[in-house]
Amino acid sequence: MNLDQFKPLTVYTIYIVSTPDKVWEALTSAEFSKKYFSGFAVEMERRLGGSFIVRAPDGSEHISGEVFEYDPPNKLTVTWNINWPDLVARLGTTLVTYEIEQAGEAVRLTMSERHDRALSDDILSGGRTGWPAILSGLKSLLETGKAPQIKMTPPAQMLAALKAMGIKTP
Repeated sequence: MNLDQFKPLTVYTIYIVSTPDKVWEALTSAEFSKKYFSGFAVEMERRLGGSFIVRAPDGSEHISGEVFEYDPPNKLTVTWNINWPDLVARLGTTLVTYEIEQAGEAVRLTMSERHDRALSDDILSGGRTGWPAILSGLKSLLETGKAPQIKMTPPAQMLAALKAMGIKTP
């Protein structure tokens, strides 16, 4: 896969009062991620080329992928393929990158979502709705020990756009 063909379409930067090691652990630990990611658990083989899975609260495999960049505690890039029938075939692979940098007494976490093709704002609205809630939960959990319980559902415009493309959604 040629990473140069992927262009960032969504980028978020937040500052967290924490350490790079703790932010890294929060992003890569199943037990920790369940606390801020609405019960979803990040499971990954902690190595370049390793598997990357996000399990739904019922244990099913919601997202699957592979580790493309692995530089703890500075940078992690994974493929992020939602397991809905025909989704990846029609929309291509998504790359998610986390960059972690010390910024004074805080950590600057930059998350980018890249795609190998142009996608409509309606399609991108799913990530643009979900990522702020996920990253806000991570920040709150690291800073206060408690994550807000944020109810997330796929945006109606995204579901409608996928349906128009013939992609089945849950």
